[in-house]
Amino acid sequence: MIPSLMPTYNRADLAFERGEGAWLVASDGRRYLDFGAGIATSSLGHGHPHLVAAIAEQAGRVMHVSNLYRVPQAERLAARLVEASFADSVFFCNSGAEANEGMVKMMRRAQAATGHAERTRIICFDGAFHGRTLAMLSATGNAKYLSGFGEPVPGFDHVPLNNMNAVRDAIGPTTAGIMIEPIQGESGVNAASVRFLQELRTACDEFGLLLGLDEVQCGMGRTGRLFAHEWAEIRPDVVSTAKGIGGGFPLGAILATEAVARHLTPGSHGTTFGGNPLACAAGNAVLDVILAPGFLDGVQARGRTLAAALDRLVAARPDVFEAVRGHDTAAGLMLGLKCRVPVAEIQAAALSEQLLTVGAGDDVLRVVPPLVVGDAECLEAAERLSRAAERVRPRAVAGRAPAMAAS
Repeated sequence: MIPSLMPTYNRADLAFERGEGAWLVASDGRRYLDFGAGIATSSLGHGHPHLVAAIAEQAGRVMHVSNLYRVPQAERLAARLVEASFADSVFFCNSGAEANEGMVKMMRRAQAATGHAERTRIICFDGAFHGRTLAMLSATGNAKYLSGFGEPVPGFDHVPLNNMNAVRDAIGPTTAGIMIEPIQGESGVNAASVRFLQELRTACDEFGLLLGLDEVQCGMGRTGRLFAHEWAEIRPDVVSTAKGIGGGFPLGAILATEAVARHLTPGSHGTTFGGNPLACAAGNAVLDVILAPGFLDGVQARGRTLAAALDRLVAARPDVFEAVRGHDTAAGLMLGLKCRVPVAEIQAAALSEQLLTVGAGDDVLRVVPPLVVGDAECLEAAERLSRAAERVRPRAVAGRAPAMAAS
């Protein structure tokens, strides 16, 4: 018999009662070091006093009024994001998939409104992940995720990441824009190079295309800048973000230049819950912390500490780990461990060491702690991963033996 909670997830048999910073306490009292952060979402960790107080205070006042009325909390959050970024205007929604849907709509609408209604196709990249809606599954292009849901939604073309020749070959008279994650999280922490991002900007300018960046996972301070594209010193036309923007409270956003945003006129797009007072109170509390002087510099510093510890781990356990991904392109706390064993095995072993991580494609273990993590906790996480490697070492050694003999 199917359970009352629909079984769409392979959940660990583990429930948490409370948390503090980078730590979670399970119902049996065991303490877990959280280097998954709710899939890079709990940006301020657990129980952050400023975020908790902001949510509690707003919940006691008013949580939801709909977008039929002004929402001062949303107005303030939008103004702060505009001041801190490339954008001129912001639309709030509820999730990353919804933000990406809105970003594609905005790109198509802007092209149509400027005399190019034929420009509807979006160039996306192999290894992308843009969400679970029907359209965003098609933008993602992963056959596994599309299976059983009928024909893909038309309008998306896929090319290899970091291959500018392929991008230029894919551009045609019906191309509206390009959508890319500066760092692909789901497929294994694969980064677009700084040069590639800069060349995408150049190509968009050359062909009259719009550059849309999916920063749902890598944005909001995750790489040590407010947005990851800042490392490439480019100005996109539109950016989607979510996850860490609300510190764990559901919130998404689309940031855009005026040239794009002005075409999303009343009635062309909307949301019931998006940008409500409670969500935006959470978003403002997160920005209070992230934009405080020195905070993002600290994220970069702790990212270097963690990356160095993981590099040492790879050198010490080459039978289990192959390489560290992420820190060669951007600093910060979005790193991946390429494993020589199935990632599910090392993730399970890490769980046995009371360390929470997130699996990704290509047998990569995502290491994405809260942005408030400390240096000592970064070193502790690496030590727990070392002990996890010991748990899978016998199988890893056995698995390598035939390949060594063949060579």
